[in-house]
Amino acid sequence: MPSEVLRIEELTKIYGQPGSDMEVRALDGVDITIRQGEYVSIVGTSGSGKSTLMNILGCLDRPTSGRYWLDGRDVSTLPDDELSEVRGRYIGFIFQSFNLIQTATVLENLEVPMFYQAVAPEVRRERAQALAKMVEIEHRLHHRPSELSGGQQQRVAIARSLANNPVLLLADEPTGNLDSRTGEVVLEILDRLHADGMTIIMVTHNPETAERCDRVIVIKDGRIDADRPGTLAHTRAVVSPLPAD
Repeated sequence: MPSEVLRIEELTKIYGQPGSDMEVRALDGVDITIRQGEYVSIVGTSGSGKSTLMNILGCLDRPTSGRYWLDGRDVSTLPDDELSEVRGRYIGFIFQSFNLIQTATVLENLEVPMFYQAVAPEVRRERAQALAKMVEIEHRLHHRPSELSGGQQQRVAIARSLANNPVLLLADEPTGNLDSRTGEVVLEILDRLHADGMTIIMVTHNPETAERCDRVIVIKDGRIDADRPGTLAHTRAVVSPLPAD
């Protein structure tokens, strides 16, 4: 059986003062285990708790109570500096709005995560070039984000998320700002990464996008409402090469 990448037990997140009239229980006793190589979607309506869960899984926030193990390490109560270190070393992020540095070139954007991990300049440059080639954006290395299409920016964001060889890739609405054709290209890249063994968790509001994952976790009112296989996981097509956009 594949090893655990993450496990959460009795995870609770309360906003406001516990016991007061202003208390909001965003997560309420959530248990999840995700193993190496799984491709999991998290879905739910607005206010269901899925974004709060994603923030905690990404070490951007802490639970009010409960435990979170990432790659065998309990990160539930780590101080800010250690949590930041874990986030940089173990987790790759893909955001709906790309979150690229607008004043930096594609190459510089790809090197940033490695810079913060003190990777040698020549190693950063070589790996950045290899990642750009992987997502077929190497011809745009010296362009800035404003000179790229939305699909090209998301390819850069995917490549950047892999810079530090993360154990977990978190994709938050990765196709939300893209048209359907360009979004499909991005999902095909994620399919390839999954086929190569990457562990991926994707938050999405799109039911069809969720169903192409191997596993679908439905969040409702801060609890897990369903945890089941995706219905399209074994019928999705991976097209090669990537179409230009």
